[in-house]
Amino acid sequence: MPDSTRIEGSVALVTGANRGIGRAITEALLARDVAKVYATARAPRTVEALRERHGDRVVPLRLDVTDTDQVARAARTATDVGLLVNNAGAFQPTGLTDAAIVEVARREMEVNYFGALRMLHAFEDTLVRRRGALVNIGSAAGLSTVPIQPTYSASKAAQHSLTQASRALLAARGVTVHGVYPGPVDTDMTRDLPPAFAKTPVAAVANAILDGVEAGEEDIFPDPFAVAFGQRFHSSPKSVEQEMAAIVRLPA
Repeated sequence: MPDSTRIEGSVALVTGANRGIGRAITEALLARDVAKVYATARAPRTVEALRERHGDRVVPLRLDVTDTDQVARAARTATDVGLLVNNAGAFQPTGLTDAAIVEVARREMEVNYFGALRMLHAFEDTLVRRRGALVNIGSAAGLSTVPIQPTYSASKAAQHSLTQASRALLAARGVTVHGVYPGPVDTDMTRDLPPAFAKTPVAAVANAILDGVEAGEEDIFPDPFAVAFGQRFHSSPKSVEQEMAAIVRLPA
């Protein structure tokens, strides 16, 4: 198990901090007394309310993780980051027969995989210099595909592979790497999921993620669905694949 990460007094950067899990993680970091958090979003005005509440401890930054120039500018600005949370994500419901499936898949991969890769590439030296921590917010769908989310699952599987490679390559340089694999979380992204997927409140998920980071857990399963899923996956990946396939056939 890697070394634990102290959140109190640290400097963090969260991508996609304006809503969902990213917003909840940002608020949880502030509640745990981070010195500063760079709250990034494509539209910085969407995180201004956090700055109004918390003052200079919140630094809004314009950041679209698909824009290489913006990522580079963020890295030049946030040179004191010791905790990088790659949370920005894209998801669009699509089926295998949808005409737009390739474009949907390309967009999800651009954000969920290439976005995380851009951030890692830009912030690697900063994290190494500070012997920091990298947190990739993945999905249980990245370990065993959810058939009703085929392209999203593929993008998160690619991100999972990147997380594993990053962990192996950065360990000797003093950087800890955490993969996070939530199940259904009560956010806008999951509003159309079938009732078979019980959703966990986003604040509870955010705090479980930070608990895992502070405890030095490499793989974090931050909600009841994810915990049970992780146990079954590690026991029998094929049975989990079959279980996910069966959900498709359940009545809505």
